[in-house]
Formats: sequence, C-alpha cells, structure tokens
Amino acid sequence: MLDVTRLRVLAAVARHGSVTAAAQALHYAQPSVSHHLARLEAETGSRLVQRAGRGIRLTEAGRMLADRAEEILGRLDAAETELAALTGLRSGRVRLAAFPSALGTFVPAAAAGFAAAHPGVDLRFTEAEPPDAVRLLRAGEVEVALLFGYPDAGAPDLDGLRHELLLAEPLHLVTPAGWAGDTLADHRDRPWIAGCERCRVALVRACAASGFAPDIRFTTDDYVAVQALVAAGLGVTVLPGLALCAHHNPGVRTIALPGAGRSVYLAVYGEPPDPPATVALLDQVRAVAGSPPYRK
Repeated sequence: MLDVTRLRVLAAVARHGSVTAAAQALHYAQPSVSHHLARLEAETGSRLVQRAGRGIRLTEAGRMLADRAEEILGRLDAAETELAALTGLRSGRVRLAAFPSALGTFVPAAAAGFAAAHPGVDLRFTEAEPPDAVRLLRAGEVEVALLFGYPDAGAPDLDGLRHELLLAEPLHLVTPAGWAGDTLADHRDRPWIAGCERCRVALVRACAASGFAPDIRFTTDDYVAVQALVAAGLGVTVLPGLALCAHHNPGVRTIALPGAGRSVYLAVYGEPPDPPATVALLDQVRAVAGSPPYRK
C-alpha cells in the first residue's frame, strides 16, 4: 500500500518544481524529502524522478503518480472535512498556543465560554512565545495560535499563516510609584529592565528614538517579576497593556506612551475550511478579546 505522506511529498515536488521548494512548502528538511522520494520509488518499483542539470524532474511514471496523488489527497481532505462536519462539536480536540499575558487575561474567559458551550470537545493550551507558537502551528501540534509583534521590531513570522489582527495593544512606561518623569527620556540615566527578545528590541529602538541607549541591568520574561523589580526601585521598564491587565503591582506607576503599541494576532495554518471546533474557538477568542477591558 502506498504511503500517504510520501504521496504528499511527490505531489509537492510536482507542484513546486524542485526538492528544495517542496521541502520549504511542507516545512521538511530537504534530505527528508529526498528520503521519502527514494522510499516511494522502492515501494512502487518505478523510477519517479531523474536528474536534470542541477535539479530534478519527474519521469512519465512520476507525473502520472503525482496526478493520482493530488486526487487521493484531495479526497482524503474532503473526507476529513465531511467527517468533522458530521461529528460537529460533540467530540474532538482543539489546541491553542498563546503567550503568557494572553493566558493571564482573555484566554481563560474564552476557554470557559468554549467549554460551557461545547463540553464534549477536548480543549488544550500550550504556553509559547511567538516563534515557538508558529512552529507548533506549522507542525500541526496546535490548531490556533496567539502571536504578538512590534512595528519594525520583532514581528512574528506570518508567512503562510492565515491570520488576523486581534488587538492593537498599548505600551506603558512603568516606574516606581515615587519616581517622577512621564517620558522615556526622563529616565535616560536610570537602570532599565527588559523582557523577551522581541520586547527588548522594541525597548531599545524606542529609547533610541528618544535619543539614548537604555542601561539594561535586568532581563526577565516574567511580567510579575518585572513589576516587582520596578516596585523595589531597581529600574524602569516598558510593558504592554495585557501584562498590566493580568497583574498590576501597587508599587508601580504606569504612563501610556502615545503612539506606541504592539499587535496581537490570531492565526491558523492550512487551507480552509477549518474544523468546527477550531472555528468555534476562534469565534470565542474574538468575542472575549473584543470586549472591555482588552479592547478599549
């Protein structure tokens, strides 16, 4: 019996014209594509590809099998869609990857609403920063991902994803309660606290636009720890609105930074239509994220 994965690889080579392009489209390593082609040739007893200059091309047998593979894969995809529609939301599983401040704010409310409406569906979460969430999405390990990015600084890799802007999240200067100064430049001589790599890049660029380089003394992804450091008078920082909505240390003062923000995206991978459970989760996340206090 022919292996479906190897048929998918052959169809991708036929569609994209090379092993390299097929590997990129499938998110496989190039040697893995070559291995699948070799195994498919062994299974069929036919030569399916041949070298042409520095690349390859399909033989007549390869073209015939690639055409049939497209038909087979299309029927399998249709069967999955029909089965999902028949099953509806009485059973199944849907998985979400999200960054910490989303998990600490609107995601639990969305999950509670989803679970109440569809108790038979197994809903699971994974905490992941945007690069890992994108990888999980493309690998089929989650169906939905929440991602964030800053303008010109650490934007998520959205190539090939179906995505939408969910929130335009404001940024805030965060200082100890007793410190004066409402702009970044007012604190140019203070120690600074930075977050994840993308947040740190955004902070450095924002400070550069204000005419100075921040003296970053502490780095942590934990927004609770960041605020504790600030409250202790160890420095100042910049935090997005969701981090402050999830946790607001009473010992800090926050000032909204005009024109500064980050974008939060809702993303899925693959061709539509999405399974009913995925559609229902997307709708629930949109509804909760679109209500106060997340969307102001």
